Order: sequence, then structure tokens, then C-alpha cells
Amino acid sequence: MTQQPIRTAAVVVTFNRRELLLQCLDALVSQTLPPTTIIVVDNASTDGSEEAIGAYCTKYPRKFVYLRLEQNIGGAGGFAIGVSKAMELDCDWLWLMDDDAIPLPDALASLHRASPTPENVYASIACRGNELSWSVNLIAAPGELQAADRVDELPSIAEVAFLPFLGFLVHSNLVAAIGVPDSEYFISADDVEYSLRARAAGARLFLVKASRIGHPIARVEYRNILGHRLAYLSLPPWRRYYDTRNRLLVARTHYGIRFWTEAVPGTFARLFLALWLEADRWIQAKAIMAGCLDGICGTRGIRHRYWRLDR
Repeated sequence: MTQQPIRTAAVVVTFNRRELLLQCLDALVSQTLPPTTIIVVDNASTDGSEEAIGAYCTKYPRKFVYLRLEQNIGGAGGFAIGVSKAMELDCDWLWLMDDDAIPLPDALASLHRASPTPENVYASIACRGNELSWSVNLIAAPGELQAADRVDELPSIAEVAFLPFLGFLVHSNLVAAIGVPDSEYFISADDVEYSLRARAAGARLFLVKASRIGHPIARVEYRNILGHRLAYLSLPPWRRYYDTRNRLLVARTHYGIRFWTEAVPGTFARLFLALWLEADRWIQAKAIMAGCLDGICGTRGIRHRYWRLDR
């Protein structure tokens, strides 16, 4: 019996990063196993991205689907719309990524060579050379995590606690079971929430070492606060608000009692670090306190303008 071809939809969300987007799209159309469809969700870019994407749609009319939104609804909103569109197109697999992802030529082929199964989730690794773009927590044993910072520290297939929307490969059957990403997160931690939702449905999450995406290195600082190793990333105030709020929304939904014993105390530890490390410490403090209030109350949606955190 002839094996049916694998139908994969790549979903790319972009906002005002035209040059990075062009590199991403060039890498996608150059794959040794090209996606069947490339869906680009444009969050109302104003930097010429619309015209640039139009050129791809003209050159590859049967491959590209361009969804230009009337306003910026964030990465979370963009992925919710892109995933919904991919499900309408009846694809088998969905490969999600931001516009700053540059998949190596065999990235998608390597994912499929790993024999992915529909009930689990898989992802490419984000790296720059041998350095991972961020520290990855591998599940070494039940309840035991092991940190990896370099590509050569990874096994060929590594189980992890969550996966970012950066080469995130999910089957349409699992999407049908758990729904689309939560658009109310706007930006930050929507991929964490989606990963945890998949795990709650019985999925396991795997990184595939042979599948690689070029991506800038995230410069995360690690500080020890009262015996706990805390990751801290310098962010503008409006991003700090969503980072704070969405961490708490994830914990509120998925962590049970650890919402109060870990997530909320962790927020106040990050407040201390912001007051210590940031030059604009008082607006950073306002962003964290606003995010904490909305996170504890379960307030979702686009809220940084409400709190006057536009800068």
C-alpha cells in the first residue's frame, strides 16, 4: 500500500521584524522536506512586512497563506489564529515558530525522521553553534530535572517539561483534543501553558537534537534567593508586566498549591531583583506589582496600556 505524504503546516507569527522574517521564510522554503503550507500571521506590521510576504505569496501561491490582522494581538493571539487556520486546512502536523527562527535545511526532515507519534509533542532545538539559546531542563527521572546549556549535553531525543513555540511540532489530533493556544496571554508563557495543557492530556514533550533552529542567545541571569536558583531576564516594563502576570496565570491553572508556595513568592523575589538590577527600578516595580495583582485575580487580555506601561 502506498504511504500517504506527510502534510505539515508551518505557522509563523510576525510583528515588525521584516528582515528576520525574510530569513525565516527563506529557510522554510529551502527545507529538504518542505512544509506543505506556510501560514504567516502578521500582527499589523508597519515595517514593510506586508509587501515582503506578498512577494512570497506570488511566487508560491499554493504554499503560502497570509493572514494580516487589523491590530497587534500578540504572539499568543497570532498563534491562536494560525493554529485555527492550519486545522481548517486539514494538515497532519503543525510546526510553530516565531519570526526570528531560522531552521537549518533539514530541521523538519529531522523531526519526522524521529518517528513522531500523534499523542506526543516534539520540537527542534534553538541554538547558536553549540550553545543552546536558553538553558533546557531535561526530565532525567520522574520529578527530577537536569539542566543543559549546550547542544552536546543533549541526548538524541530528550524529554522536557515544556517546549517553546520555536519549532514546536504538534499533531492535529492533539490540537483537536486540547484546543488552540490561549490568545488572552498576549505575549509570554503562552507556549508554557500550551505545553502543560498537552501534558495534562497525557502527552510527553521531546526535543529532537538533530533538528536545529538558529536563534539568538537569551541572556538570562541566575541568582540564588533564599536557597532557590531564580532565572532573571532584563525586560522593558510592558514585557515585565506580561512575564509576571502570565507566570501566575500558568501557575493558577496548572500548579495547584504551588501557586501560593512557589509562584507568588517567586514574583516577589523577582521584584527584589528588579529593584536591585534595573535602572528604571520604580516603573519595573509597578509592572511587577500590576502583573502580580492581575495574575492573582486571573485578569487576562491586553492590559499593559491600562497600567500605562507602554514604554
